[in-house]
Amino acid sequence: MSENEYWFCLTHHTVEGHDGCKNADRLGPYSSSEEASRALEKVQERNEAWDNDPKWNDNGAGSGDGLSDGTPDS
Repeated sequence: MSENEYWFCLTHHTVEGHDGCKNADRLGPYSSSEEASRALEKVQERNEAWDNDPKWNDNGAGSGDGLSDGTPDS
């Protein structure tokens, strides 16, 4: 564990160092305070990317549900 690690606290919406809230309530670690402060933005960006990625999209054929033509895969 490094002294130069930062977390974003989901309870307080603040950047914290090692001695912050419990890890279950934080995102990280990040290598800089600035990076940790953008944690929620990064989550939103990744969610949007995954929502628009055909490999992860569960709306239709090839969605990973095994029902691309209405019948289960063999």
